[in-house]
Amino acid sequence: MNVIRVLLHIPSPALRAGVRALLLLDKAIRVVNDSPGEESDADVVVASVLEGWGEENESAGILFLGEEPVNVEEMKRAGRAWGVLPAEASAEELIAAVHAIAQGLVVGAPALLFPSESELAERGPLTERETEVLELLAKGLANKQIAAALGISEHTVKFHVSSIYAKLNVTNRAEAVREGLRGGWIVL
Repeated sequence: MNVIRVLLHIPSPALRAGVRALLLLDKAIRVVNDSPGEESDADVVVASVLEGWGEENESAGILFLGEEPVNVEEMKRAGRAWGVLPAEASAEELIAAVHAIAQGLVVGAPALLFPSESELAERGPLTERETEVLELLAKGLANKQIAAALGISEHTVKFHVSSIYAKLNVTNRAEAVREGLRGGWIVL
């Protein structure tokens, strides 16, 4: 089993202790620091503040905990896996986010990733319908199931899937979902 090393950049002792306790519920996660100023090599940095969140760990993914939306474009330019969750995220959400970020994915609460309708509409090269199809692909639905869920024909689903492949420069569903997650066009 690969261990995911997590560095906590959380100034609040109570929040840091709570996050640490939740993360330690998963045997594959090891917290590598005990105080906010202590730096160590990490796979993922969990931070509650946007300033000074682990420049020493430039290759580590970053998970922000808070109520403020992050600048998606700035995070994409940083060239690392990242995510954002509300501070009251459940243990399951927190652990799943750490695992996903360790695998190079973008994760988070949609309201914190896309705080306004205009940002939601501008989130990528895909049309709104293609994004809906990609979200259903990510849930593992077959073309027939996607057609039923969206009230369109199976032929139209195939057309959208083909368009998604071309726009994301991929050749199969798994690659399309991976690129959708990495690009922040869909979230789990």
